[in-house]
Amino acid sequence: MKIIDLGLIRYAEADAIQRKRLEEVAAGAEPTLYLLEHPPVITFGRNGGRENLHASDEFLASQGIDLVQSSRGGNITCHFPGQLVAYPVFRVAKRPGGMRGLFHDLEEAVIRTAGAFGLQAGRQEGRPGVWVENRKICSIGIAMRKWTSYHGLALNVQRDVNLFRMITLCGLTDAEPSSLAQELNRDDLSMQEVKDELVRQFGNIFADTTLAQGQDSL
Repeated sequence: MKIIDLGLIRYAEADAIQRKRLEEVAAGAEPTLYLLEHPPVITFGRNGGRENLHASDEFLASQGIDLVQSSRGGNITCHFPGQLVAYPVFRVAKRPGGMRGLFHDLEEAVIRTAGAFGLQAGRQEGRPGVWVENRKICSIGIAMRKWTSYHGLALNVQRDVNLFRMITLCGLTDAEPSSLAQELNRDDLSMQEVKDELVRQFGNIFADTTLAQGQDSL
């Protein structure tokens, strides 16, 4: 598995990088995991979500917040610095369970990552992502083309999740946004240590596939 850290990158630019790599992976290139953060952006999934947006397009633009229609699954969500985004560009046809199995394994990678820091997180029936009671710490939305995945997961790491106030989180009125730092009551939690742990868990979970571990950077 090739691992590329894109740093802080705009949503549209990361999307273009994924789509280019998707064509290469679908043709047989090494599966690739992108790690990154986005500047503030609110995205709609294939299932819609504009009805869950609580600010005008003009206001968002005035605040420097992008608004994007995404090709991923799911409803509305947002991204911002302090949130760790992971985009696996993997050949789904090579994995047991297909897309459903990949989704489960992405959740599992986050659950194990949280557990490594002492936080017990889990799944909720009918509610994708990773939760601590009714508090959501990670959203997941996947797209697939040519039996190859793109988009992925967004794990809230740092305390500031205020951008979620602009939306009804995933369209769920009783859901609250949270983060690893909030749940652990830690102000010293670094993005790098969470990245390192998430990469380790990806390696553990995906070790039974044809992926070979590796690391690279742009």
